[in-house]
Amino acid sequence: MNTDATKETPPTGRSRALGLVFPPAGDRYTGMQLDFVGRVAEAAQAYDYDVLLTTGREVGDAPFQRILAGHRLDGLILMEIRLEDARAVHLTELGFPFVAIGQPGLEKTWWVDLDWVALGRACVRHLADLGHSRIAFVNRSEQLFKAGYESAHRGLEGFDQGVEELGLTGRAYLCGDDAAAGETCLERILLEDPATTALVTLNEASLGGVYRGLTRAGRVVPRDFSVVGLSAGPWAESVTPPLTAVDEPVGEICRAAVELLMEQLDTPDAAPRHVMLRPLVSIRSSTGPCHSVPGADF
Repeated sequence: MNTDATKETPPTGRSRALGLVFPPAGDRYTGMQLDFVGRVAEAAQAYDYDVLLTTGREVGDAPFQRILAGHRLDGLILMEIRLEDARAVHLTELGFPFVAIGQPGLEKTWWVDLDWVALGRACVRHLADLGHSRIAFVNRSEQLFKAGYESAHRGLEGFDQGVEELGLTGRAYLCGDDAAAGETCLERILLEDPATTALVTLNEASLGGVYRGLTRAGRVVPRDFSVVGLSAGPWAESVTPPLTAVDEPVGEICRAAVELLMEQLDTPDAAPRHVMLRPLVSIRSSTGPCHSVPGADF
């Protein structure tokens, strides 16, 4: 008997394939999103599983429906979660195994997530410790915020809590997922409150435009203006100056999601489990002590 062949034979009823439902940010995937895709595939390979990537923001979207058809998959990893996520509700009603990267607000769901509220507060505190008292928050786009994207709402909640707890002045802005939107958003921030000396951003795709807008406004980072990211991947080191940010543990998140899904597949009657992560702010070169605003009379 060929023992190797026997070992490789999948369990009865298993397809050895998982689905990753991951709508892109805007018109294309960002660098961080592509990192997630790669890490999920890597984690799944450790269990001898392949991964099928598809989009699908709504239950009725054709890509979402196709991935559920034909019993091609053993389970799904669901991303870009909303506070009330109809996709998660639909999968729960179907009894289809899935794990959410984010909290879909359902009791009987398996999920892994960052503690966005705690991280938002931590970013504000870091800036406050440097003497900044007028801080802006650059969020995701209006479309995604209105759709209820969980990280956008919980991140804002943490920012607001931090500002209130420390007696600071804070303003929040919705921003499109591209550099041009980031530059426009930065112009608006300085127009509405020229005394702003720092910002927290949850919008990776707009960061280049934010930096460009600061340069056009004559603000040198971090001498005149500090920038901190509420979440960042390896690209935090690719901007100049490198971004002080909460380093999103993409590998750990993806491994946890795949592990939870494997546990669910192996033990269908197990009680749902959750994994909540609280990474620290990594200090780089984009934040510094607060100084007076260039050209201001204070």
